[in-house]
Formats: sequence, structure tokens, C-alpha cells
Amino acid sequence: MPWLWAIVALLVALGSVLAMAETSVSRMTRVQAMTLRDAGRRNGETLARIQEDPAPYLNAIYLCVMIVQNGSAIFVAVLAEQTFGELWVTVLSFAFTIAYFVVVEAMSKTFGILHSASVALTLAPVVWALGRALRVPTRLLIGLANVLLPGKGLKEGPFVTPEEIRSMAEVGREEGTVGTQEREIIHSLFDLGDMLVREVMVPRPDIVAVPATCTLQEVLDLMLASGHWRIPVYREDPADLQGVVYAEDILQRLGTADMTGATESVMRQPYAVPETKRAAELLTEMQSRRVHIAIAVDEYGSTAGLVTLEDVLEELVGEIADEYDREEPRVEDLGDGTYRVSGGLPIRDLSDALGVELPEDEADTVGGLVYALLGRVPEGGETVRWVGVRFTVEEIQRRRIVFLRVAVERRAPKHQLGGRRAVEGARTGDETGQGDAVVGRRLLLVDVDSLRPIGGDRRNRKEGPGTPLQSHGLLPAADHPTFVPSASTGRRMMPNPR
Repeated sequence: MPWLWAIVALLVALGSVLAMAETSVSRMTRVQAMTLRDAGRRNGETLARIQEDPAPYLNAIYLCVMIVQNGSAIFVAVLAEQTFGELWVTVLSFAFTIAYFVVVEAMSKTFGILHSASVALTLAPVVWALGRALRVPTRLLIGLANVLLPGKGLKEGPFVTPEEIRSMAEVGREEGTVGTQEREIIHSLFDLGDMLVREVMVPRPDIVAVPATCTLQEVLDLMLASGHWRIPVYREDPADLQGVVYAEDILQRLGTADMTGATESVMRQPYAVPETKRAAELLTEMQSRRVHIAIAVDEYGSTAGLVTLEDVLEELVGEIADEYDREEPRVEDLGDGTYRVSGGLPIRDLSDALGVELPEDEADTVGGLVYALLGRVPEGGETVRWVGVRFTVEEIQRRRIVFLRVAVERRAPKHQLGGRRAVEGARTGDETGQGDAVVGRRLLLVDVDSLRPIGGDRRNRKEGPGTPLQSHGLLPAADHPTFVPSASTGRRMMPNPR
């Protein structure tokens, strides 16, 4: 039966070719294929077309690999029985499996990895032909698999998940093929997809706004003093922003009598978005609308904050500072596991700095977390604990927590906590606000999922149980320009150079 041995050898050779094609095509990226095509490499155009949608071509290769493997094993078993008898079928089948693994799986795939570009270019016509010829059978088989599997299945076969991309970025950083900055950007891209506008916006108490009755010269002076080049405008209620005035519009009237006119004459209509909007969607809309600033509103239509294009981009590439920025560090290491942090610091940033996981369900900032844990307005020097982390209120302005001291007493596992936990708190001073002595310690039970107090000691709570106190600051109403220094953000709204 020499012809049967020739068929086995041919199938092994075909299996080696398919293994090299599978490895080279799967490791080739679309950018690499386009680079080879632009360089004028032979079969570069075909390879680029394959990489536009590689799934059908890889599915065709997988199907051919299964046919070749099973076909060669069947022929070896037939030859063993006819030549040596039934006793040798198992021995020769096992020996053939070992040889097939070494020649096809190990040697051929290793060669495809080491020379992925040249192998992919050489075998691109073969892969293209197999993909076009077996497109219908592979679709039918994938459809059959989706019918047999519970759930909706996958119409296009397997795909790469965001978690796998994150893992590949980590592996690439460890191997040196992906830089640390590139890794951070990849993670930030996926984080931005889940981030809301209220997590990146400048909160309302930090907004620099002017009344519509201000003159252009007064607004220009305020811009020079604050470093903001786009200033929101309100008419009667500072919480109801009616527009935005741009520095470039004022500069066009510089040196003329029009500088004594009202700001309302150059005010532009604001771009308002809900604070629950996805930050990634807002970035796309800002690009399409060609705007750099948006007003974030809450569910009642009131101003919740201000978000700029720079705020969103900073979530991708980190803080963007210029020669005019004078902001203080929002996390200051005091040593011995103690940090001085801004009350407006996002909880996720503090979690990264401390290496612990703090709850983010009911608050976005560290100051809001302390409000949620206490369930009332805190006082200066008051302390509250959360799973090994101690928060001490250091400075309060207008019922708003400006700075805190955070101490890590013990490292908690970095995972999302749930259920009911005990939060031990200590309060300095008595109920009348007089005296500096610690008058006692109490155990305050808190529902971690909602961050609402549940029973426990209510001596220091001014509200009923289960009613978290929310702090909303308003800009002071006035008939003159109002500048509120930002204690927690310091972000600036810079104009478009054009």
C-alpha cells in the first residue's frame, strides 16, 4: 500500500502548512499587514484584506486542520492493521501522534512565530482561497454550535474580550514590547467607557462664574486673575448657568468703547449634558460639535458641574499641566502611612494611592465618602474609620470638606466589599461643640452597599437613620464678578489657539 503512505505524508505536510498559516495570520495585526502592503511586498494586498476580517479565514483553517489530523490518523490506523496486524494499531497510532505533534504542532508553529511576516505573505493566497471556499460550511457549523449551546451564542465565532486585551497589555509590559505609558492608556480607554460625566467634571462649588450684568472689562480682569479663558455666565441664580463667554470674543473688542458693554452681548449658548452621561460619549460629541466646554446638569435641571475637553482627555493621558497651572498636590504623603488629601479627590484615585478598595456606590469623592459614612455634617478634627483606613477631617469651609488626613492602619484586600460591616468612629468635642477632649467612642453600623447607617449609636446624628446627608454648595449670588478659588481641582478652561 505505498499510495496510502504517500497520502499520510501529504497530509502531514499539509498539516504543517496549515499550522504555519494559522500561527502567522493570528499573530499578524492589521497595522502590520497595512505596512507590508504599503511597502509593496508581494501578496501584501491580499494579507491586508484578510486582516480586515480574519475570523472567517481562521475558522476555515481550523476546519482544515481538524480534517487533516483526523484523516492522517485514520490512514495510519488502516495501514497498521493491514501491514502488522491489529496488535500494532495502538502502538503505531501512539507513535504517529508523538511524531505529528513534534513535526506539525511544535516545529511548524515555532517557524511560523519566528518568521510570521514572511510566512503570512507567502501563504496569504492559500488562506484567502480556503476562506472563500469554506465560508458557507464554517458559517453553518458555527450556527449549529450556537443552536446546541445554551444562550444566544456568537454569530461570528470567538472574539477578544476587553479583559483579554488588558491581560495582553500586562504581558506586553512584562516582556518589554508594550511601554508603561502605553499600558496605562490601554487601561484608561476601557475605564473611560464606564466613567460618567460627574466623575470627571469640576463640581459646582468650584466653578468660576459671572453675572450677565458684568462689563466685558470686568470679565477680562477676572480671566487674567483666575487663569480661566472660558467663564460661565448666570443671570439671577448662580446654579442656573445661561451661557459661556470666551476670551477670544472679548479680545476682539479690546480697546474699544464696547468694553463697557454687558457680558450678555458676547455670551454663547451653553452645551448642556446630563451628569450621568458616559464620558466617552461626551468626548465623541465634543469632537463632532467642535466645543471645548459643557455644562453638566442633574436630574432636576440644575447645574451640577462643568466639564471641559481637557478634563476628559486627562482621564486618558493623565494630568495636562501648563505654565499657568498652580494647583497643589491632591495627595501629600506625610509619612508613617498618613496622607493629606483633598476632599474633592476622586475615591478611585485614593484607592490607587493607598492600595485598598474604597466603596464608590454612594459618593464620587473622598469628602462625599466621609459624609456618607457619618450620615451628617462632620466637624473639624472628627474621625471615622473604614476597614483599616482612618479619615480625619482637617479643614471645612461652608460645610464642605476641604482637606482630610487619611491613615492606613492595616491593609485590606483590594476587592469590592459588600454586605454590612462595622465602622468604628470617634468624635472630638461634645454635643455643644465646646471642649477638645474625646468624650467617647461608638460603634456605627453601616450598610456597605448603600452606605446608610443602620441603627447603632445616634447621639451624633442630626438626621434619622437611613437618610444620608448630601452637601450641595452654591455660588454666592452677587451683582459683581464672583471668583471662587478651587481648593480641590484647579483645572483651567483654556481657549482653542485658533
